[in-house]
Amino acid sequence: MLLDSFEPIHGVLLCEGEDIDPSLYEAGDISSLSPEEVEEVRRLHVSDTAIDREKDSIELRLAKFCLERNIPYLGICRGSQVLNVACGGTLYRDIGKELARKCKPEDATVHMDYDNYDGHRHSVRVVEDTPLHSWFRESLEQGRMEIEVNSYHHQGVKMLAERFVPMAFAPDGLIEGFFDPDAYNPEEGKFIMGLQFHPERMRRPGSEEFDYPGCPAAYQEFVKAVIAYQKKVNSSMNLKDGPKLDEVMEKKRKIIIRSFSLAKHMYISGHDMPPSKEQDLKAGAEFLESNTVLSLQQEKRLKQMGATVRNASAYLERLKMNERREMAARSVMGKMSIEQLSELLSFYHTIGQICSEVLEKKLMAG
Repeated sequence: MLLDSFEPIHGVLLCEGEDIDPSLYEAGDISSLSPEEVEEVRRLHVSDTAIDREKDSIELRLAKFCLERNIPYLGICRGSQVLNVACGGTLYRDIGKELARKCKPEDATVHMDYDNYDGHRHSVRVVEDTPLHSWFRESLEQGRMEIEVNSYHHQGVKMLAERFVPMAFAPDGLIEGFFDPDAYNPEEGKFIMGLQFHPERMRRPGSEEFDYPGCPAAYQEFVKAVIAYQKKVNSSMNLKDGPKLDEVMEKKRKIIIRSFSLAKHMYISGHDMPPSKEQDLKAGAEFLESNTVLSLQQEKRLKQMGATVRNASAYLERLKMNERREMAARSVMGKMSIEQLSELLSFYHTIGQICSEVLEKKLMAG
Protein backbone atom coordinates (compact mmCIF):
# COMPACT_ATOMS: atom_id res chain seq x y z
CA MET A 1 0.00 0.00 0.00
CA LEU A 2 2.98 2.29 0.59
CA LEU A 3 4.65 1.54 -2.74
CA ASP A 4 3.29 4.66 -4.44
CA SER A 5 4.96 6.83 -1.78
CA PHE A 6 8.37 5.79 -3.15
CA GLU A 7 7.74 7.30 -6.57
CA PRO A 8 9.48 8.23 -8.72
CA ILE A 9 11.20 4.82 -8.84
CA HIS A 10 14.01 4.73 -11.40
CA GLY A 11 15.10 1.09 -11.05
CA VAL A 12 14.69 -2.02 -8.93
CA LEU A 13 17.35 -4.57 -7.98
CA LEU A 14 15.78 -7.58 -6.26
CA CYS A 15 17.87 -10.44 -4.93
CA GLU A 16 17.80 -13.45 -2.65
CA GLY A 17 15.47 -14.75 0.03
CA GLU A 18 13.20 -17.66 0.94
CA ASP A 19 11.17 -19.84 -1.43
CA ILE A 20 8.17 -18.20 -3.08
CA ASP A 21 4.79 -19.50 -1.88
CA PRO A 22 3.99 -22.39 -4.33
CA SER A 23 0.31 -21.40 -4.41
CA LEU A 24 1.35 -18.30 -6.38
CA TYR A 25 2.52 -20.33 -9.38
CA GLU A 26 1.10 -23.85 -9.06
CA ALA A 27 -2.56 -23.08 -9.82
CA GLY A 28 -3.50 -25.78 -12.31
CA ASP A 29 0.09 -27.04 -12.27
CA ILE A 30 0.11 -29.78 -9.65
CA SER A 31 3.48 -30.31 -7.99
CA SER A 32 5.20 -33.58 -8.85
CA LEU A 33 6.40 -33.88 -5.24
CA SER A 34 4.69 -36.17 -2.80
CA PRO A 35 3.93 -34.96 0.74
CA GLU A 36 6.87 -37.07 1.97
CA GLU A 37 9.21 -35.46 -0.56
CA VAL A 38 7.98 -31.97 0.38
CA GLU A 39 8.79 -32.74 4.02
CA GLU A 40 12.25 -34.01 3.05
CA VAL A 41 12.95 -30.83 1.09
CA ARG A 42 11.95 -28.79 4.13
CA ARG A 43 14.44 -30.68 6.27
CA LEU A 44 17.24 -30.26 3.72
CA HIS A 45 16.64 -26.52 3.11
CA VAL A 46 15.26 -25.26 6.42
CA SER A 47 16.17 -21.60 5.96
CA ASP A 48 14.79 -21.42 2.40
CA THR A 49 11.47 -23.22 2.83
CA ALA A 50 10.07 -20.88 5.52
CA ILE A 51 7.47 -19.07 3.38
CA ASP A 52 7.10 -15.31 3.93
CA ARG A 53 3.81 -14.39 2.26
CA GLU A 54 4.09 -10.70 3.13
CA LYS A 55 7.46 -10.50 1.39
CA ASP A 56 6.06 -12.41 -1.60
CA SER A 57 3.16 -9.98 -1.99
CA ILE A 58 5.41 -6.92 -1.72
CA GLU A 59 8.02 -8.18 -4.19
CA LEU A 60 5.51 -9.48 -6.73
CA ARG A 61 3.67 -6.16 -6.57
CA LEU A 62 6.98 -4.36 -7.06
CA ALA A 63 7.94 -6.54 -10.05
CA LYS A 64 4.54 -5.99 -11.69
CA PHE A 65 4.87 -2.26 -11.00
CA CYS A 66 8.16 -2.24 -12.95
CA LEU A 67 6.69 -4.27 -15.79
CA GLU A 68 3.67 -1.98 -16.09
CA ARG A 69 5.83 1.14 -16.29
CA ASN A 70 8.91 -0.30 -18.04
CA ILE A 71 11.06 0.56 -15.01
CA PRO A 72 14.51 -1.11 -15.21
CA TYR A 73 14.49 -4.35 -13.20
CA LEU A 74 17.36 -6.72 -12.41
CA GLY A 75 16.42 -9.90 -10.54
CA ILE A 76 19.21 -11.98 -8.99
CA CYS A 77 18.55 -15.49 -7.63
CA ARG A 78 15.08 -15.28 -5.97
CA GLY A 79 14.63 -11.92 -7.74
CA SER A 80 14.72 -13.71 -11.11
CA GLN A 81 12.16 -16.24 -9.88
CA VAL A 82 9.88 -13.42 -8.66
CA LEU A 83 10.10 -11.82 -12.11
CA ASN A 84 9.16 -15.06 -13.86
CA VAL A 85 6.21 -15.76 -11.52
CA ALA A 86 5.02 -12.15 -11.87
CA CYS A 87 4.72 -12.74 -15.63
CA GLY A 88 2.90 -16.06 -15.35
CA GLY A 89 5.85 -18.45 -15.29
CA THR A 90 6.30 -21.38 -12.89
CA LEU A 91 9.08 -22.84 -10.72
CA TYR A 92 10.48 -26.20 -9.73
CA ARG A 93 9.73 -26.58 -6.03
CA ASP A 94 12.95 -28.58 -5.74
CA ILE A 95 15.39 -29.08 -8.60
CA GLY A 96 16.96 -32.15 -7.04
CA LYS A 97 13.63 -33.93 -6.73
CA GLU A 98 11.96 -32.80 -9.95
CA LEU A 99 14.47 -31.89 -12.64
CA ALA A 100 16.98 -34.63 -11.76
CA ARG A 101 14.36 -37.21 -12.78
CA LYS A 102 14.22 -35.83 -16.31
CA CYS A 103 17.89 -35.34 -17.20
CA LYS A 104 20.57 -37.89 -18.11
CA PRO A 105 22.86 -38.97 -15.25
CA GLU A 106 25.87 -37.33 -16.91
CA ASP A 107 23.98 -34.01 -17.04
CA ALA A 108 23.02 -33.97 -13.36
CA THR A 109 23.95 -30.62 -11.82
CA VAL A 110 24.58 -29.66 -8.20
CA HIS A 111 22.85 -26.33 -7.63
CA MET A 112 23.43 -26.09 -3.86
CA ASP A 113 26.57 -27.15 -1.98
CA TYR A 114 26.38 -26.16 1.67
CA ASP A 115 29.91 -27.50 2.33
CA ASN A 116 31.46 -25.27 -0.34
CA TYR A 117 28.94 -22.46 -0.33
CA ASP A 118 30.78 -19.60 -2.08
CA GLY A 119 33.33 -21.76 -3.83
CA HIS A 120 30.94 -24.09 -5.65
CA ARG A 121 30.63 -23.63 -9.41
CA HIS A 122 28.86 -25.42 -12.25
CA SER A 123 28.97 -24.79 -15.97
CA VAL A 124 26.30 -23.01 -17.99
CA ARG A 125 25.89 -22.84 -21.75
CA VAL A 126 25.56 -19.24 -22.89
CA VAL A 127 23.02 -18.54 -25.61
CA GLU A 128 24.46 -16.69 -28.59
CA ASP A 129 23.40 -13.10 -29.38
CA THR A 130 22.11 -12.35 -25.89
CA PRO A 131 23.33 -9.70 -23.43
CA LEU A 132 25.07 -12.43 -21.40
CA HIS A 133 26.92 -13.51 -24.53
CA SER A 134 28.16 -9.98 -25.20
CA TRP A 135 29.33 -9.54 -21.58
CA PHE A 136 31.31 -12.80 -21.41
CA ARG A 137 32.34 -13.05 -25.07
CA GLU A 138 36.08 -12.67 -24.44
CA SER A 139 36.00 -15.42 -21.78
CA LEU A 140 34.32 -18.03 -24.00
CA GLU A 141 36.69 -20.61 -25.44
CA GLN A 142 36.58 -21.06 -29.18
CA GLY A 143 33.92 -23.56 -30.09
CA ARG A 144 32.53 -23.63 -26.54
CA MET A 145 29.87 -21.31 -25.16
CA GLU A 146 30.38 -22.15 -21.49
CA ILE A 147 31.31 -20.34 -18.29
CA GLU A 148 31.38 -21.49 -14.67
CA VAL A 149 28.87 -19.80 -12.35
CA ASN A 150 28.13 -19.92 -8.61
CA SER A 151 24.93 -21.50 -7.36
CA TYR A 152 22.94 -20.99 -4.15
CA HIS A 153 19.47 -22.34 -4.91
CA HIS A 154 17.31 -25.47 -4.77
CA GLN A 155 14.49 -23.97 -6.87
CA GLY A 156 14.49 -22.55 -10.38
CA VAL A 157 12.50 -21.67 -13.48
CA LYS A 158 10.27 -24.52 -14.68
CA MET A 159 8.12 -22.81 -17.32
CA LEU A 160 9.58 -19.55 -18.56
CA ALA A 161 7.02 -16.76 -19.04
CA GLU A 162 6.27 -16.11 -22.74
CA ARG A 163 7.77 -12.63 -22.87
CA PHE A 164 11.26 -13.85 -21.90
CA VAL A 165 14.13 -15.41 -23.84
CA PRO A 166 16.70 -17.72 -22.17
CA MET A 167 20.32 -16.51 -21.95
CA ALA A 168 21.96 -19.55 -20.32
CA PHE A 169 21.27 -23.21 -19.47
CA ALA A 170 22.80 -25.50 -16.85
CA PRO A 171 23.80 -29.02 -18.04
CA ASP A 172 20.53 -30.40 -16.59
CA GLY A 173 18.55 -27.96 -18.76
CA LEU A 174 17.67 -25.44 -16.03
CA ILE A 175 17.40 -21.86 -17.29
CA GLU A 176 20.08 -19.81 -15.50
CA GLY A 177 19.36 -16.43 -17.05
CA PHE A 178 16.70 -14.73 -19.17
CA PHE A 179 15.66 -11.31 -20.46
CA ASP A 180 12.92 -9.49 -22.32
CA PRO A 181 14.34 -8.60 -25.78
CA ASP A 182 11.59 -6.01 -26.29
CA ALA A 183 12.55 -4.29 -23.04
CA TYR A 184 16.34 -4.33 -23.33
CA ASN A 185 18.16 -1.20 -24.42
CA PRO A 186 20.13 0.28 -21.50
CA GLU A 187 20.94 3.48 -23.41
CA GLU A 188 17.18 4.13 -23.68
CA GLY A 189 16.42 3.14 -20.09
CA LYS A 190 15.12 -0.35 -20.90
CA PHE A 191 16.26 -3.32 -18.83
CA ILE A 192 14.16 -6.34 -17.70
CA MET A 193 16.33 -9.31 -16.75
CA GLY A 194 16.71 -12.25 -14.37
CA LEU A 195 19.91 -14.12 -13.43
CA GLN A 196 19.83 -17.24 -11.25
CA PHE A 197 23.50 -16.84 -10.27
CA HIS A 198 25.32 -14.01 -8.46
CA PRO A 199 27.93 -12.40 -10.78
CA GLU A 200 29.02 -9.99 -8.01
CA ARG A 201 30.10 -12.95 -5.84
CA MET A 202 32.02 -14.79 -8.55
CA ARG A 203 35.48 -14.00 -7.14
CA ARG A 204 38.78 -15.85 -7.14
CA PRO A 205 39.60 -17.55 -3.79
CA GLY A 206 41.10 -15.12 -1.27
CA SER A 207 40.81 -12.23 -3.74
CA GLU A 208 38.44 -9.49 -4.81
CA GLU A 209 39.27 -10.28 -8.46
CA PHE A 210 36.32 -11.47 -10.51
CA ASP A 211 36.29 -14.92 -12.11
CA TYR A 212 35.63 -13.22 -15.45
CA PRO A 213 35.96 -9.62 -16.71
CA GLY A 214 32.26 -9.75 -17.65
CA CYS A 215 31.00 -10.32 -14.11
CA PRO A 216 30.26 -6.62 -13.32
CA ALA A 217 28.59 -6.02 -16.70
CA ALA A 218 25.03 -6.87 -15.61
CA TYR A 219 25.18 -4.23 -12.90
CA GLN A 220 26.93 -1.67 -15.09
CA GLU A 221 24.32 -2.01 -17.82
CA PHE A 222 21.51 -1.97 -15.26
CA VAL A 223 22.82 1.29 -13.78
CA LYS A 224 23.15 2.74 -17.27
CA ALA A 225 19.48 1.91 -17.87
CA VAL A 226 18.44 3.39 -14.51
CA ILE A 227 20.19 6.69 -15.25
CA ALA A 228 18.67 6.86 -18.74
CA TYR A 229 15.22 6.06 -17.33
CA GLN A 230 15.66 8.71 -14.65
CA LYS A 231 16.47 11.29 -17.32
CA LYS A 232 13.29 10.39 -19.20
CA VAL A 233 11.20 10.68 -16.04
CA ASN A 234 12.75 13.99 -15.08
CA SER A 235 12.26 15.45 -18.54
CA SER A 236 8.54 14.68 -18.28
CA MET A 237 8.22 16.20 -14.84
CA ASN A 238 8.17 19.89 -14.13
CA LEU A 239 9.61 20.57 -10.70
CA LYS A 240 7.38 23.63 -10.38
CA ASP A 241 4.35 21.37 -10.54
CA GLY A 242 5.68 19.14 -7.76
CA PRO A 243 4.76 19.35 -4.09
CA LYS A 244 6.04 22.42 -2.29
CA LEU A 245 6.41 23.17 1.38
CA ASP A 246 4.09 25.82 2.75
CA GLU A 247 5.47 28.59 5.00
CA VAL A 248 4.85 26.66 8.22
CA MET A 249 6.52 23.50 6.90
CA GLU A 250 9.41 25.51 5.48
CA LYS A 251 10.00 27.11 8.86
CA LYS A 252 9.93 23.72 10.55
CA ARG A 253 12.33 22.34 7.97
CA LYS A 254 14.88 25.09 8.59
CA ILE A 255 14.68 24.65 12.36
CA ILE A 256 15.16 20.88 12.06
CA ILE A 257 18.09 21.22 9.65
CA ARG A 258 19.78 23.70 11.98
CA SER A 259 19.27 21.38 14.94
CA PHE A 260 20.77 18.40 13.10
CA SER A 261 23.66 20.54 11.83
CA LEU A 262 24.50 21.52 15.39
CA ALA A 263 24.32 17.89 16.50
CA LYS A 264 26.61 16.85 13.64
CA HIS A 265 29.08 19.59 14.60
CA MET A 266 29.08 18.36 18.20
CA TYR A 267 29.75 14.80 17.09
CA ILE A 268 32.56 15.66 14.66
CA SER A 269 34.31 18.19 16.91
CA GLY A 270 33.76 16.29 20.16
CA HIS A 271 32.88 19.54 21.94
CA ASP A 272 29.93 20.10 24.24
CA MET A 273 27.20 22.49 23.14
CA PRO A 274 27.14 25.90 24.84
CA PRO A 275 24.05 26.36 27.06
CA SER A 276 22.83 29.14 24.78
CA LYS A 277 22.48 26.64 21.90
CA GLU A 278 20.72 23.88 23.82
CA GLN A 279 17.30 25.17 22.79
CA ASP A 280 18.28 24.74 19.13
CA LEU A 281 19.14 21.10 19.76
CA LYS A 282 15.82 20.54 21.50
CA ALA A 283 13.92 21.14 18.24
CA GLY A 284 15.59 18.18 16.55
CA ALA A 285 15.18 15.97 19.61
CA GLU A 286 11.46 16.74 19.76
CA PHE A 287 11.04 16.07 16.05
CA LEU A 288 12.68 12.64 16.44
CA GLU A 289 11.13 11.82 19.76
CA SER A 290 10.46 8.17 18.94
CA ASN A 291 12.63 5.42 17.56
CA THR A 292 10.53 2.52 16.27
CA VAL A 293 11.94 -0.83 17.37
CA LEU A 294 12.49 -3.37 14.58
CA SER A 295 10.15 -6.34 14.56
CA LEU A 296 11.61 -9.87 14.50
CA GLN A 297 10.54 -10.14 10.85
CA GLN A 298 12.40 -6.93 9.96
CA GLU A 299 15.51 -8.09 11.82
CA LYS A 300 15.36 -11.37 9.89
CA ARG A 301 15.17 -9.52 6.58
CA LEU A 302 18.09 -7.27 7.51
CA LYS A 303 20.15 -10.36 8.30
CA GLN A 304 19.21 -11.76 4.89
CA MET A 305 20.36 -8.52 3.30
CA GLY A 306 23.65 -8.90 5.15
CA ALA A 307 23.92 -12.43 3.80
CA THR A 308 24.09 -11.07 0.25
CA VAL A 309 27.56 -9.73 1.04
CA ARG A 310 29.04 -12.96 2.39
CA ASN A 311 32.82 -12.87 2.70
CA ALA A 312 32.70 -9.08 2.25
CA SER A 313 35.11 -8.22 5.07
CA ALA A 314 35.35 -4.60 3.96
CA TYR A 315 31.59 -4.26 4.36
CA LEU A 316 31.74 -5.67 7.89
CA GLU A 317 34.55 -3.28 8.78
CA ARG A 318 32.48 -0.34 7.59
CA LEU A 319 29.59 -1.56 9.75
CA LYS A 320 31.85 -1.55 12.81
CA MET A 321 33.13 1.94 12.02
CA ASN A 322 29.56 3.19 11.76
CA GLU A 323 28.51 1.81 15.14
CA ARG A 324 29.81 4.82 17.07
CA ARG A 325 28.08 7.25 14.75
CA GLU A 326 24.88 5.24 14.97
CA MET A 327 25.02 5.34 18.78
CA ALA A 328 25.53 9.11 18.71
CA ALA A 329 22.60 9.51 16.31
CA ARG A 330 20.37 7.35 18.47
CA SER A 331 21.13 9.52 21.48
CA VAL A 332 19.53 12.42 19.62
CA MET A 333 16.59 10.44 18.28
CA GLY A 334 13.46 9.52 20.19
CA LYS A 335 10.16 8.11 19.08
CA MET A 336 8.44 9.59 16.03
CA SER A 337 4.71 10.21 15.88
CA ILE A 338 2.62 9.55 12.78
CA GLU A 339 2.37 13.28 12.09
CA GLN A 340 6.13 13.71 12.27
CA LEU A 341 6.68 10.73 10.00
CA SER A 342 4.31 12.29 7.47
CA GLU A 343 6.18 15.60 7.65
CA LEU A 344 9.49 13.81 7.18
CA LEU A 345 8.16 11.86 4.20
CA SER A 346 6.84 15.03 2.56
CA PHE A 347 10.12 16.83 3.17
CA TYR A 348 12.33 14.09 1.73
CA HIS A 349 10.01 13.54 -1.22
CA THR A 350 10.56 17.17 -2.17
CA ILE A 351 14.30 16.92 -1.54
CA GLY A 352 14.40 13.78 -3.69
CA GLN A 353 12.85 15.63 -6.62
CA ILE A 354 15.30 18.49 -6.23
CA CYS A 355 18.23 16.03 -6.13
CA SER A 356 16.96 14.37 -9.30
CA GLU A 357 16.84 17.71 -11.09
CA VAL A 358 20.36 18.66 -9.98
CA LEU A 359 21.72 15.21 -10.89
CA GLU A 360 20.19 15.44 -14.35
CA LYS A 361 21.79 18.86 -14.94
CA LYS A 362 25.19 17.59 -13.81
CA LEU A 363 24.94 14.51 -16.04
CA MET A 364 23.92 16.61 -19.03
CA ALA A 365 26.72 19.08 -18.33
CA GLY A 366 29.20 16.21 -18.12
